[in-house]
Amino acid sequence: MTYAETLAHIYSLSRFGIKPGLARISKLLGALGDPQDAFACVHVVGTNGKGSSASCLSSILSAGGYRTGLFTSPHLISFTERIRIDGAEIEEASVVRLAQRVMAAAPEESTFFEIVTALAALYFAEQGVDIAVFEAGMGGRLDATNAFNGLLCLLTPVSLEHTDYLGKDVAEIAREKVGICKPGAPIVSARQHPDAAREISRFASLLRSPLYLCGEGFDADWQQGKLRYRGLTMNLEGVQSGLSGRYQSGNQALALAAAELLSESGFPLQPQALVAGIERAGWPGRMEMFPGCPRVLLDGAHNPAGAAALAEALAEIPRGRLFMVLGVMGDKELSGMLAPLLPLAAVVFAVAPAIERALPAAELALSCQRAGAGCVETAGAVAQGIARARAEAGADDLILICGSLFTVGEARSVMMSRRFDPFRG
Repeated sequence: MTYAETLAHIYSLSRFGIKPGLARISKLLGALGDPQDAFACVHVVGTNGKGSSASCLSSILSAGGYRTGLFTSPHLISFTERIRIDGAEIEEASVVRLAQRVMAAAPEESTFFEIVTALAALYFAEQGVDIAVFEAGMGGRLDATNAFNGLLCLLTPVSLEHTDYLGKDVAEIAREKVGICKPGAPIVSARQHPDAAREISRFASLLRSPLYLCGEGFDADWQQGKLRYRGLTMNLEGVQSGLSGRYQSGNQALALAAAELLSESGFPLQPQALVAGIERAGWPGRMEMFPGCPRVLLDGAHNPAGAAALAEALAEIPRGRLFMVLGVMGDKELSGMLAPLLPLAAVVFAVAPAIERALPAAELALSCQRAGAGCVETAGAVAQGIARARAEAGADDLILICGSLFTVGEARSVMMSRRFDPFRG
């Protein structure tokens, strides 16, 4: 099979939908010889900030001299972004070779995410990684990545998402997320909604797992544009972060606290590795600035909490007018996401990314008008929206592309002249 044929086959598994549970992935990993036992693992779960936190921690571990795997989802442009070792994406040839082994061993009706999770484990074992950071897909308790025995768990902020599967309120969703944590293994938590915090604390007590809370045991903030970290055993000053956005201080604090705890669990890390890891960390599509006249900013915020964090971050970017290229999925509740952002925009260009689930641009434009946006234009495709924004923006203005990771991924492919692979499972 070619790489394109392999991806087509894997993507076709989306027909089985979302089927939470560990029976299939456990059987699959067993048939492959339990490759996940060949390396240590760290879990990253939550609603917002998972990718940034996971990327920071993997960068720190690599800077410390450990061969480090990173598994994230979804990808922005290319499937190979999901599986990395020390920052390098898996080769297409390895995807083809390993996918054949995984699919041959897979139980009937294995899902896309289960296949890809197993493929990552097999690749990391084959390549001799020391430790791998695994971002959960949806939830935690029944997520395929829960088949791995994590040394510790990072919990990013929990908010409403996937309520059909995870629960109707924040407390129920937090219960599902924290269900990935292992007995006795440390839990490192971001600042949480009070209802989520109660569930996390309760579950940590049941597991007899030490719980470390951002804002109590550790924290980070910005001082003159540089990161200041107050940690569990060390303090860091004047760190030049590789990630932009005020909200990233919380994600970096999680990664730094996790690194301190890993130093006590067989992966010693010197302070210089923590600093180097934060400085080298990057996460495409999250407050990613493309320089020029005008500048173009990409951010994948796609829920109310993410939109609020984006709005806060925008306050720190000097600019003239803000031109927003906005594209969302049809299954998203828009009011909470639009409220923080629309008042900031001089013009909103409503677009629809090239995927079936996208909300048509005309419908999005109407929703923006109803939500009180001053000037809204229906722009059609993502590339058209970018072109129209560039045509109207001045040299000192800022173009923001946001609303969905599909929108950001397609825009990024346009900006970089790369082929766009829109699948997101």
